[in-house]
Amino acid sequence: MNTAVIGYPRIGKDRELKFASEKFFKGEIGEDQLQSAAASIRKENWLKQKDEGITYISSNDFSFYDNVLDTAFLFNIIPQRYKDLNLSSLETYFAMARGYQGAKGNVKALAMKKWFNTNYHYLVPQIDDDAKISLTGSKPVDEYLEAKAYGVETKPALVGPFTFLKLAKFTGTKTVSDVYQILTGEYIKLVSALASKGAEFIEFDEPYLVRDLSSDDIDLFKKIYTSILSNKNGVKILLQTYFGDVRDIYDVIIALDFDAIGLDFIEGRKTAQLIKDNGFPEEKILFAGVINGKNIWRNNYKTTLSVLKDIDADNVVVNTSCSLLHVPYTLKSETKLKEEYRKHFAFAEEKLSELNEISKLIVKDFTSEEAYVKNQELFEKRADAEDKAVQERVAAITDADYVRLPSFEEREKIQKETFKLPKFPTTTIGSFPQTADVRKNRLAFRKGEISKEEYDEFNKKKIAECIKLQEQIGLDVLVHGEFERNDMVEYFGENLNGYVFTEKAWVQSYGTRNVKPPIIWGDVSRRSAITVEWSKYAQSLTDKPVKGMLTGPVTILNWSFPREDISIKESILQIALAIRDEVLDLEANGIKIIQIDEAALREKLPLRKSDWYSEYLDFAIPAFRLVHSKVKPETQIHTHMCYSEFTDIIPAIDAMDADVITFEASRSDLQILDSLKENNFKTEVGPGVYDIHSPRVPSVDEIVNALTNMRKKIDDSKLWVNPDCGLKTRGDEETKASLINLVKAASIIRG
Repeated sequence: MNTAVIGYPRIGKDRELKFASEKFFKGEIGEDQLQSAAASIRKENWLKQKDEGITYISSNDFSFYDNVLDTAFLFNIIPQRYKDLNLSSLETYFAMARGYQGAKGNVKALAMKKWFNTNYHYLVPQIDDDAKISLTGSKPVDEYLEAKAYGVETKPALVGPFTFLKLAKFTGTKTVSDVYQILTGEYIKLVSALASKGAEFIEFDEPYLVRDLSSDDIDLFKKIYTSILSNKNGVKILLQTYFGDVRDIYDVIIALDFDAIGLDFIEGRKTAQLIKDNGFPEEKILFAGVINGKNIWRNNYKTTLSVLKDIDADNVVVNTSCSLLHVPYTLKSETKLKEEYRKHFAFAEEKLSELNEISKLIVKDFTSEEAYVKNQELFEKRADAEDKAVQERVAAITDADYVRLPSFEEREKIQKETFKLPKFPTTTIGSFPQTADVRKNRLAFRKGEISKEEYDEFNKKKIAECIKLQEQIGLDVLVHGEFERNDMVEYFGENLNGYVFTEKAWVQSYGTRNVKPPIIWGDVSRRSAITVEWSKYAQSLTDKPVKGMLTGPVTILNWSFPREDISIKESILQIALAIRDEVLDLEANGIKIIQIDEAALREKLPLRKSDWYSEYLDFAIPAFRLVHSKVKPETQIHTHMCYSEFTDIIPAIDAMDADVITFEASRSDLQILDSLKENNFKTEVGPGVYDIHSPRVPSVDEIVNALTNMRKKIDDSKLWVNPDCGLKTRGDEETKASLINLVKAASIIRG
């Protein structure tokens, strides 16, 4: 069988793109050097896939920041405020991604949201009424020709027009129906341009098709692709879907003149049945997504070969289920990972080998082949993954363990009397800047160059400075700064049984922000107290309340590479019990406000609403309640959520029964406020008043205006004032200036 890859990691084997981009932002290198670094990454990616024998290799899967942003830029969908800065093309692009504050102006970045059910973030295209949609860029053509120059024939991968329009934000009177024909026409021009350069296949990525679709959605899709497919210019068109099945539109897809269709057999629960019930056209190629693009466990060849043999289609290509940008680059970088673990994992490079092996095994009597036999040995029972005590503890959970007493309304009165905070209390989300000295101290400790006592003493010094700074600024509820933490999930994983860690298994979250998700190897439990001593020390330095900072069980699970041998529900409940132990220890040691972050609550929410509760919310929300249900009424429980669409699950969020919830809201123009009001949201709330993912400092007036708008939708007694996320990635000076303005704005509103 032929093989295909939807997309490849673009950060580089050693995060070359991150470091080059950050040097460019600091003015240490110019555009030419940044472009050169990017070209090197693309070349390595293409040649690696060619060497592994991949038949269909993608181009245009590279991006300096985000492919959706690339698409907006390609078609001149650039809001006027960015054009008015009169920057270079690349600087304008980054201004849209990161915001801009400098000699030429001060503008906020585009809104940022989670990419479907992943931890990757995309920039939301903004289509204003005066947008002049036009094919003004040439990136897909340029990169196709670039690969061709290296002797690599690629299929240019495009964010499809249907998905692009469904994700875009229309800011004026125009709607999708007003612009889809214009955008479709420009896509046709792009197809023509690629055809003229010799492209044989073009991939149109349409992941939005796996969502619930209305009749209007289906009609829009048909209109768009009827036009495109009537103007193929001799090029073959691949419709690529991923993250689920296309049950609402399968019959439409197979009837249209696509040359190939890519379907997801990993997350697409009904994909195989759709083909069985409706058939698959013999003249089309089926790109079967059977290699998991989102997890790092080795593929079970027995299962995959069975799926492939059952597919009733004449021409099948072995494909990844989605882009491999969601997994690390290569296992070869993991020099310290024991072989007993390594042999179970496959990162992007190793998945290329899996594609190759499966494509060969399918045409043989594979059960006696060495590759198959070795693969099946990996799926024998892993004894070290089981902990009977953990399993028994989960089995003993009762309904009462999910209920906190007294009611929220009673707790709210008790807590207001306990803390006596001013109206519009000010706080931050948790972390303070992880500056070079903080990272240097952590690295020195990891390398054994300093003792634990020296490491701890440095962190205590930073905590003391952080508390003093917050008191000077005038914040009401303080944090200790989290200087001891490398990452909000990895740090907890390192202190829990059942985890395995990597050195360089980096995955892009957004732009230059890369994360290194830990791997859940076995049953999870807490070894000993994790955060208590740091929180106790911070609280001893001030009379103001200091929040104990924890990561919640759903986020820990969602930002780890999860097990595949037990259910997601089972894993989350194991983690929830471990974090509950930490919550109760913090409370017992005098910490009266505890924040349990669930930044990734929505991440594994099924993309179809009909599956929300039965497959996720019915256990994810109770798991959060399990964590805090045993605390005292006067202990205030906070949580935080960021960069997802929460408006449609507000009732479920309220059911978490936290006392205070902070949301990312600044980039989304406070859209969540309407949903809070409509749903009579009872929990106290802190919508973010400024964007921490941008280096710009918000003015006092900007924050006052945000708070003024918030007060129209949120009762004064329930409104908190805070940034929209942790400050880990920001610098000291901009952080201090921003928080000073935040406190000034709160003071003005109180007045």
